[in-house]
Amino acid sequence: MDKERSQAVSLIGLHPIVSIDYWDHTRTSVSPNESANQSLSGNRPNLGALSEGGEINTGQSTKTSSPEARIERVETQTTEANIRTHQAEMRSEQAIRASELRYRRLFEAAKDGILILNAETGRIDDVNPFLFKLLGFTMEEMLGKTVGELSPFKDIESNIIMLERLQKDGYVRYEDLPLETRDGRRIAVEFVCNVYLEGDRHVIQCNVRDITQRKNAENEIHRLNIEQRNLEAQFIEGQKMEVLGQLVGGVAHDFNNMLAVIIGCGDMIALKLGPGSPVRLYSDEIKNASERAVGLTRQLMVFVRKETVEPVVLDISTVINDLEGMLRRLIDENIDLAIVPAPQVGRIKADAGYIGQILMNLVVNARDAMPHGGKLTIETANATLDENYALTHKGVLPGEYVMLSVSDTGTGMTAEVKAHLFEAFFTTKPLGKGTGLGLATCQTIAQLSGGHISVTSEVNQGATFKIYFPRVDLPLNIAAKRAKAGLMPVGTETLLVVEDEPSVRHLACSVLKGLGYQVLSAINGKDAIHVARLHQGSPIRLVVTDVVMPLMGGKMMAEWLKTSDPDLKILFTSGYTDDTISRHGVLATGIEFLSKPYTPATLSLKVREMLDAKNEPPASQA
Repeated sequence: MDKERSQAVSLIGLHPIVSIDYWDHTRTSVSPNESANQSLSGNRPNLGALSEGGEINTGQSTKTSSPEARIERVETQTTEANIRTHQAEMRSEQAIRASELRYRRLFEAAKDGILILNAETGRIDDVNPFLFKLLGFTMEEMLGKTVGELSPFKDIESNIIMLERLQKDGYVRYEDLPLETRDGRRIAVEFVCNVYLEGDRHVIQCNVRDITQRKNAENEIHRLNIEQRNLEAQFIEGQKMEVLGQLVGGVAHDFNNMLAVIIGCGDMIALKLGPGSPVRLYSDEIKNASERAVGLTRQLMVFVRKETVEPVVLDISTVINDLEGMLRRLIDENIDLAIVPAPQVGRIKADAGYIGQILMNLVVNARDAMPHGGKLTIETANATLDENYALTHKGVLPGEYVMLSVSDTGTGMTAEVKAHLFEAFFTTKPLGKGTGLGLATCQTIAQLSGGHISVTSEVNQGATFKIYFPRVDLPLNIAAKRAKAGLMPVGTETLLVVEDEPSVRHLACSVLKGLGYQVLSAINGKDAIHVARLHQGSPIRLVVTDVVMPLMGGKMMAEWLKTSDPDLKILFTSGYTDDTISRHGVLATGIEFLSKPYTPATLSLKVREMLDAKNEPPASQA
């Protein structure tokens, strides 16, 4: 019996520690085949639960289980366990497939480019649709290639170096990587690579995010910020210029009156002295200093755009030839000056004094840039500025121009200096050697004349300034044709000089009386009307009058006098700035004007010119 029990225990695979306390001798023996058949046919006894000691609880009555029943029960439990394991495996496989499907959907629908690389070879195993559409390649053209073999990524450091960084750090990032698509379009991307384990191998995933629109927006914001700062700087500069203009306008009148006396008296002294007089040297120095003071005053007024402009049609080559003597006096002996006028150069409409101002400023700068000598070349030529030139030079209109070029072989300048070259009060010269207004004045003059100025320069390669004036097809002005004044013209006509500044009035009267004219004088407009009414001699042919005077200005006085003598000629003079004179209606077309400070020669030429001119019939009234 013990042997049989041991065999049963061994058959059902129970641990020997488990014992069966009850064996049913009354049950007919059942072969294993029968037990299996019963299990398959479902004719299983109600085994119930196995209790301690081998007892089986069926819920109806307690019986001791047979070995065969226990075998059946173990088989059932094993089958159920296998089913549960299989179901768990199926659920796990389904979850993996669902996860892979979700990843694939995300991979293919992503709005960032994704590259999957083999970590060992660096070759592309997979690429999502967004990336090959972004770059303009097909998937077949990208698979199996390294990143370095694809032309869009040619700017990335070599594939080997990138792989080494990835193997070392497991991470590579390019914040702003410029790429070029297959059709040549430039784009900006954010490029990030990570290394991770996939199964039993390492792979590299590279994410490529198109940041072109973001970069364009950032650039636009940056451009707008710069533009706003420029506008703010222009506003501040405008306020500074307005204050400077008010200052210049406030002192210009008195300063010009003083300069007119200094220059006039110096010229009169020079006329009285012989060429060999030792005192002549001092009178010449007075004249030179006065001319420099006039130039500085005019630069200030031109820069703040308050200078009185007197544009005439002129030949720029003729103006340069007339100024050659003065320009040679400005440079040192070790500088070779060459003036190269172009044949048949066109005409321009500009203020001849402005042209002289530009040349003086550029020649002085060239001289200072060649302390050890060199060559200075002044050229003129016709020029055509096309649409392309106008697009790359702000404020330029395409058309026909006359070019004035001033070149030197001096020290040149850096790009930083060129960036600030035309700014007011910017200078690279030592303290006391420059005002910083010379080139700013040149630019203003060019703009007032409808042209522009450009500069090319490199360090130790000299500099070339080119000023372009619009070309005009008009006859030369008579005054512009008179190149050199020679002796001051004389006359015998009766003139009236009206000036509230005593020194200027006395000088003008002395100059005109010395030329043979009969001269009357008055201290303001009201006094001039009184003098004219009391005058009993030959009729007054011309009135030389200041514009702004106490009690009555020159314009109102001229209208009163012309009511009784419509043929009376009026020459207005003033040391005030342009806007002040304009408010008095003196700068209108057809009105003769002479700005202060004027020289005796300038005054005499203008008076003689007006006296010799025929009176034009008055315009008919509508």
